[in-house]
Amino acid sequence: MDIKQFVDDSIRNIKQTVGDKKAILALSGGVDSSVCAALVSQAIGSHLTCVFVDHGLMRKGEREAVEDVFNNEFDVNLIVVDAQERFMTKLKNIEDPEEKRKIIGEEFIRVFEEEQAKLSDHDFLVQGTIAADIEESGKEGGKLVKSHHNVGGLPEDVNFELVEPLRELYKADVRAAGRELGLPEPMVARQPFPGPGLGVRCLGEITEERLEILKEADYILRDEVAKAGLEYDVWQYFVAIPDFKVVGKVNDERAFAYPIFIRGVISEDAKEATWYGFEEDFLRRLSKKITDQIPQVVRVLYDITDKPPATIEYE
Repeated sequence: MDIKQFVDDSIRNIKQTVGDKKAILALSGGVDSSVCAALVSQAIGSHLTCVFVDHGLMRKGEREAVEDVFNNEFDVNLIVVDAQERFMTKLKNIEDPEEKRKIIGEEFIRVFEEEQAKLSDHDFLVQGTIAADIEESGKEGGKLVKSHHNVGGLPEDVNFELVEPLRELYKADVRAAGRELGLPEPMVARQPFPGPGLGVRCLGEITEERLEILKEADYILRDEVAKAGLEYDVWQYFVAIPDFKVVGKVNDERAFAYPIFIRGVISEDAKEATWYGFEEDFLRRLSKKITDQIPQVVRVLYDITDKPPATIEYE
């Protein structure tokens, strides 16, 4: 694909579609939505408003990082919505992964509708939907693997006209488009992060206790990967926490606490992936740090399953 031609064509098409109206962009701070923000910003400038929804399912420090980058490095209108309590209430007692994804997707849209009502002429919703999202959601002839919040999770009665400029691209092309648009390399090369956030890494019902454990373990993993200089070697790396406990031993006493799953993969387009072989010393150091710093965790497990048969995410 000629990425420069794609960028030029997309900017022209967005200008023609939106015209003199305005658009809201669903900004997560991830690669897809950030490239969308840069692309649409070049097309319609100040007619773009970016909305970042803090649903409480982001990684530790995520909100602060998004606010810093998009308030200081990009000339966009940024609205930050604190919706943590709202999402947790909706997700209470929900265990099914598909139902969680659909609830998160619908709440996203409802938040955007509320923000739209406060603004004038924002008739378009921009989303960073990419080709893999559409395929895995069973759309356009594909088979359902999982519903993505920006595809299968959308309610039928949305009040926006959708603009999805990246829907024909896979992740590698999205990154290339970001570089063409002049986005900083750390943002372009950033690992993928699911739209439902940690909601699909906190397996089963999402509880505040397990969510906080997950955030701390994820922070430790990201810190260790950065210290080892592996950020650009591993395509995606994260932790997940199950909804069951296992037996362990803490301070010479029997403990009944959580295991943590570590997942690291290499891929080009997310359609297939191979598990990443972290060195033994790295895994040993990581396991010790997680169990030392998070007393609710007594076991660290490393996933060595490719996609297929597994998916990259657990839910």
